[in-house]
Amino acid sequence: MSQSTPHTTTPPSSDLTVGPSRRTPGQRPGDPTRVDVTHTITVPAAPAVVFALLADVERWPLIFPPTVHARFLERAPEGGGPERLQLWATANGGARTWTSRRVVDPVRQRISFGQDRPVAPIAAMGGEWIVRPVAGGSEVVLTHAYSAVDDDAETLAWLEKAVDGNSRAELVALAEAARDAATGRETGFTFRDSLHIDGTAAAVHAFLNRAEHWVERLPHVARVELTEEVPGVQILEMDTRTADGSSHTTRSVRVCAAPHSIHYKQLVTPALLRVHTGSWLLVEDGAGGVTATAEHTVVLAREAIGRVLGPDATEEQARAFVRDALGRNSSATLQRAKAFVEGTPGA
Repeated sequence: MSQSTPHTTTPPSSDLTVGPSRRTPGQRPGDPTRVDVTHTITVPAAPAVVFALLADVERWPLIFPPTVHARFLERAPEGGGPERLQLWATANGGARTWTSRRVVDPVRQRISFGQDRPVAPIAAMGGEWIVRPVAGGSEVVLTHAYSAVDDDAETLAWLEKAVDGNSRAELVALAEAARDAATGRETGFTFRDSLHIDGTAAAVHAFLNRAEHWVERLPHVARVELTEEVPGVQILEMDTRTADGSSHTTRSVRVCAAPHSIHYKQLVTPALLRVHTGSWLLVEDGAGGVTATAEHTVVLAREAIGRVLGPDATEEQARAFVRDALGRNSSATLQRAKAFVEGTPGA
């Protein structure tokens, strides 16, 4: 989008506190030690506003820096209750996915959670979100309880670092999002570009999925580095050329579900954006064709507009700039996918 300095996460607020961790030995021989830790922050928004953000898991990628993608598997009833969901998130520089069960209690304004089937070497992972009214807003308490198979010291150290880092980032981001929601200053918006392709969803998905070939296939891509340690979860780093001849580096986590979707989130955003998530969505029409859609959802970094676009630039101009820059590259990718799948010139 721009050669400007990437946007970085806001440093932790002075209102964020971390309670000392507690370690409780297992009740039976061989049970791993349970570690409990608490993170707390004061949020300048009413409890109802904060709780609504925590309950809406599908918006978490726009709020929480570690969350890449989220989807409900089973939704809680409107009045609260149990639900099940799948999350994809970053931790200590890598990407992981898991399913969790939650119990949503809007009356007490609490949400308890726990991983369905922790994967070794993690033995257990769970916790609770607690929202309480305080003077000037809300107090949010995030608790975690976790353990490692065989009390493995290396795993416990990894978990301690991941839980602390993610909790801090999530609480600071929650405070920022709640403040914007409470004051009506949210700057997020979504846009889409679609193209019909004569081919199957599987063929188009293969073009989009195998991004390591984009240097040869997409003229605006100068360099690609793709890793996929977990099947279907990719970390994609690439250098992209812009219309003015400059280039910028992006790094994203991608959740690839063949043959109909790829969802992604930029880990480091250009200075003009606080958050950028996107999706490639493929819908077959039953007649040998597919509608391919590039969807982007972004949250502007309002404080950067004047610095990036000039002191007189407006938020509307920033929206138009972002829409043009992101839409141009994704539309070019769709055109190349069409040419490749259809076997026409330009592939």
